[in-house]
Amino acid sequence: MIKLTENILSLEECVSLVSSDEVGGIVTFVGTVRNLTKGKTVLRLDFEAYKPMAILEMEKIANLAKEKFGLSQMAIHHRIGRLEVGEVPVIIAASSAHRKAAFEACQFAIDTLKETVPIWKKEYFEDGEVWVSATP
Repeated sequence: MIKLTENILSLEECVSLVSSDEVGGIVTFVGTVRNLTKGKTVLRLDFEAYKPMAILEMEKIANLAKEKFGLSQMAIHHRIGRLEVGEVPVIIAASSAHRKAAFEACQFAIDTLKETVPIWKKEYFEDGEVWVSATP
């Protein structure tokens, strides 16, 4: 249920992976490339990752979220490579018997991903580019 790819991500695939008859709620988080950062126009982003470690860390996050929040399933998909404004670099889907756990698990997963997973983002502007810290 973990994916790190250069291909376009699919919300439908993530939801399908966490769906089952036992769940009462499925919550998703879809991150998109926005067109402004601190008042500067964003042209595009590049994502790079240390793939073996990134996949292991994403698996740890999903397993911890399942344990901590009593989830049925969690899918975490992240895209690497060049992304344009409006494209999707990350999708997280969580399913549980009750919605509250799935909401909390999605929040936990994206926050933890940004802190611990070795994926780096480079923002391109009209006047240059900058590597962005993983945490705000």
